[in-house]
Amino acid sequence: MINRRSFITGIKSTKLTSKEIIFLKKFKPWGIILFSRNLKDFKQIKGLTSQIKNIFKDKHYPIIVDQEGGRVNRLNKLISLDNFTSEYFGKLYLKDKKQFNIMYKFFIDKISFLLNQLGININTVPVLDLLYKGSSNIIGDRSFSRDPKIVSTLGDLCIKYFKKNSIGTVIKHIPGHGLAKVDSHLFTPTINKSLNYLINNDFRSFKLKKSLFAMTAHIIFKKIDPVYTVTHSEKMIKIIRNEIKFKNLIISDDLSMKSLKHSVKQNTIKTFKAGCNMALHCNGNLKEMNIVAINSPKIDLFIQKKTSEFYKILS
Repeated sequence: MINRRSFITGIKSTKLTSKEIIFLKKFKPWGIILFSRNLKDFKQIKGLTSQIKNIFKDKHYPIIVDQEGGRVNRLNKLISLDNFTSEYFGKLYLKDKKQFNIMYKFFIDKISFLLNQLGININTVPVLDLLYKGSSNIIGDRSFSRDPKIVSTLGDLCIKYFKKNSIGTVIKHIPGHGLAKVDSHLFTPTINKSLNYLINNDFRSFKLKKSLFAMTAHIIFKKIDPVYTVTHSEKMIKIIRNEIKFKNLIISDDLSMKSLKHSVKQNTIKTFKAGCNMALHCNGNLKEMNIVAINSPKIDLFIQKKTSEFYKILS
């Protein structure tokens, strides 16, 4: 583990290419994230995750997926979860808490069982962004509620249930993407709310979460840092640490998203300079992957400690 670098990478297809295998052995990323393009059927996925773990000789090697339910369902070739959005569960919680508790635990247990069978051990949930009318639909029904108390409560349950099932979680998009009027995959959202408003609303749902991992929002909070997105902002990372009190590993959102306006190299360097622990790069472009890898430091003692904590929930 000591020789790994502080980045998470995507891969191009359903099989590792010879060049990707060389890349993984050379740079030793902390983890790998899989997308629908990588996931065809049960046998193929199990074979891929086993091959990755064998390369690193590590049965606990971090393999990550976005398996939220609703429209963010990377395992859509195996299972349909179209109706099971976070918004659906948020409404069910208000309507009938007893039914919610049964349904939500059942939902997470089934996803966890599938992930464990496939060799995937981290799910990038819960989405703790608030649901705002008039904002970009990039969050929309991926949010539990407009009410930060409800989002926080359901987020705690999500983290707890997945942990009981030996799956790590990544809260996102810290410290809140809900106010964004544009999709950060394509543009740079700018939020003009005061720090006081944000502390009482968007930031509140992320506070004191026990997830071992958090993913940043590629958003500019203009009244706090008018220049940099959260991912590149030392001021915002300090707020995440000191005000929101997140004490575990901070992972950038995907560095290849168009919200970030610099080169891949600069995006990577700025991510670590701001205080993120790990850089995430998703598109499987080997040239870009090499740039991210070269500019990502080896994991430090803090990452080693938190990785060990993560490994304990897998045992």
